[in-house]
Amino acid sequence: MTAPLVVPERRGHGLVLGKFYPFHSGHSHLIREAERRSERLTVQVLGASVESIPLQMRADWIRESHPGARVVAAMDDAPVDFHSDAAWAEHLAVIESLLDEPVDTVFSCDDYGGELARRLGAQWVRIDEGRRINPVSGTAIRADPSAHWHELAPAVRADLSARVVVLGAESTGSTTMAEALAVHLGTLWVPEYGREHSETRDGGLDTPWRSDEFDLIVDRQIALEQRALRQVPTPVLVCDTDVLATALWHERYVGAPAERLQRAAAAHRPLLYVLTGDEIPFVQDGMRDGEHIRHGMQQRFRDVLASQPVPWIEVRGDVPARVEAAASTLAPLLRAHLRFAEPLEGRSIDEQRALQRAAAGAPLLAGASGGASAGAVGARL
Repeated sequence: MTAPLVVPERRGHGLVLGKFYPFHSGHSHLIREAERRSERLTVQVLGASVESIPLQMRADWIRESHPGARVVAAMDDAPVDFHSDAAWAEHLAVIESLLDEPVDTVFSCDDYGGELARRLGAQWVRIDEGRRINPVSGTAIRADPSAHWHELAPAVRADLSARVVVLGAESTGSTTMAEALAVHLGTLWVPEYGREHSETRDGGLDTPWRSDEFDLIVDRQIALEQRALRQVPTPVLVCDTDVLATALWHERYVGAPAERLQRAAAAHRPLLYVLTGDEIPFVQDGMRDGEHIRHGMQQRFRDVLASQPVPWIEVRGDVPARVEAAASTLAPLLRAHLRFAEPLEGRSIDEQRALQRAAAGAPLLAGASGGASAGAVGARL
């Protein structure tokens, strides 16, 4: 005989708080359980000034995943010292400032929840099964994001992933390279929307290009990227062209640069540009201008890439050689991209206080490390 489903009693105003650094499936489980047991739920994102993921970004992740919760965020640079009444008073000043009404229940997976509930005059519900069902932690994800990528929601993947852009003059193998590099990296790649537009535009290739067509190409290309970034199985996406390349093709077909496209390219920079070499034979597929302009256009790509801040490499040889060169260049860049600032809770209280003073505008004391990150109440989340 099947046991009846036990529905937990729903209490008035529930509270969940943490760093969400980054937000992961364990956090989602905790919030879902709190939502089931509360008539309304507040989720507080408490960051610190030296963390490397923007506070608003973390709040937006939770809002997307849990639209029924009230999500609020604030900086909390107080030391993580659960034995100090003074530290608790600093944390509570932030926590209470974010509440729009008293809290009935505090939900957490960690011991600090009991003391927080007592100080707020609320009940504590410990969601122990979350750790057993899904024993993931922010610490583990920060240490090895790739190994725990499946624990992150689509919005988190989109913001934390890096883009590698493959570009080049006509018939330099950029599309072949993009696809092969994605296979090598075990990830997705985004095709060039401009080619699709060239095939479907009114008048075909014989009609002069209008400047506004390139705005459409940019919008569609970025939309394809954003969709793919939410789905990548690893923290990198390969793109066959991007806004910068589109701006250069605008020069070629319209006859003048477009400052708006150049600004858009500067606001949408990837982690790495991979320029495919023009040493391979030219192949006319019916859509290309011809061999006579290829080398000049390739030099234009080189000049523009050399004048912008994103690292770039020109790859030559056969496809395996090109892939190996690109992957070797990418590896250290990707490691640096996925490096999170260290949380605060492992530091001495003196060092935490020094970082707190620095965040408030006072100079660091001797011995305090300025390169680390911070947490607050909920640091273990």
